[in-house]
Amino acid sequence: MAMKNINTKVITGKVRLSYANVWEPASINGGEEKYSVSLIIPKSDTTTIGAIQAAVDAAIEAGIGKFGGKKPNKASIKLPLCDGDVERPEDENYKDAYFINVNSRTAPQIVDRKVQPILDRDEVYSGCYARVSITLYAFNSNGNKGIACGLGNIQKLEDGEPLGGRTTAAADFASVDDDEEDFLN
Repeated sequence: MAMKNINTKVITGKVRLSYANVWEPASINGGEEKYSVSLIIPKSDTTTIGAIQAAVDAAIEAGIGKFGGKKPNKASIKLPLCDGDVERPEDENYKDAYFINVNSRTAPQIVDRKVQPILDRDEVYSGCYARVSITLYAFNSNGNKGIACGLGNIQKLEDGEPLGGRTTAAADFASVDDDEEDFLN
């Protein structure tokens, strides 16, 4: 009997990055330090949403061993795709969107539209738009069962309004002429 090809990898369409810890790993709630980002996916992107749903189904099939050898009912396990209108109704950035939180122990490769490495850390931030490779997998840890999502690589597509209230120095300050009086005097 041939092994059925189980594809749990997805390359998203255009998503918005939020809570982007893609340059340095960070600890969430005191856990292990990981690279992570929340991907905001417009509900209108039915291709990406459908691919993620298919990958969830594939991850459930591939991970049956983690669920005691039986295929679990989706309602009984934690699923990675969240509805922004339900989970984050107060946040305008999640309106009419789904989101999925992804993480990895290893740093993602980060490239531009022409697949050239991006080295300037200011180029990829919470609020910019990108395509992201993700891999879904089953987990069963400390009584929690479900499908989690691993972060692969990031391709920045375009800039967006920064999230989190962060501004640039150019937006905060006007240039100072050398002949202006020193404010410390």
